[in-house]
Amino acid sequence: MKHQFSRNELAIGQQGLDLLKQQTVVILGVGGVGSFAAEALARTNIGHIILIDKDDVDITNVNRQLHALTTTVGQSKVSLMEERIKLINPDCKVTPLHMFYTEETYEEIFDNYDIDYFVDASDTIMYKVHLMKECLDRGIKVISSMGAANKTDPTRFTISDISKTHTDPMAKIIRQKLKKLGIRKGIPVVFSDESPIVIREDVKD
Repeated sequence: MKHQFSRNELAIGQQGLDLLKQQTVVILGVGGVGSFAAEALARTNIGHIILIDKDDVDITNVNRQLHALTTTVGQSKVSLMEERIKLINPDCKVTPLHMFYTEETYEEIFDNYDIDYFVDASDTIMYKVHLMKECLDRGIKVISSMGAANKTDPTRFTISDISKTHTDPMAKIIRQKLKKLGIRKGIPVVFSDESPIVIREDVKD
């Protein structure tokens, strides 16, 4: 019988679908990167998706965020994404956490959920580094998005170890901070080797 994951089943089989259904994935930051990551995971039969973001949709999000529409401005990003995921896969358990990841809140996340994978789509360097170390210490798989601001060529993005990143100002700072913690490699990241374009000065923010 056909179902919403029939095409996935052709590639990975029923055993693969069952394995994905047993996984719990956390997405930190449900914005330009995280919203699309959340939907992609929902469309692969992930069993439990935890969404972390305290922000509401802003009008400036409409150009790049999946849940951002002129009709959703002012609404919670995690709540909107939860609703969208449920429309894709009603059987997926979705836990929306309307909060920020900080040194004061991280234990609430790690201690209350049995996490298989962490998708770091946040943009605060201090907490990205904190999350990376915490995942390494706890043996939890993590992948982190680096800087994409003012980059326009999607073909330049790649997945690599943090130690092999270059031409990315955010990744450079993160490497330096990780080095101080004794971490030089072992964290997969998504980054672009494109140099950022110069921002137009004649456009008002």
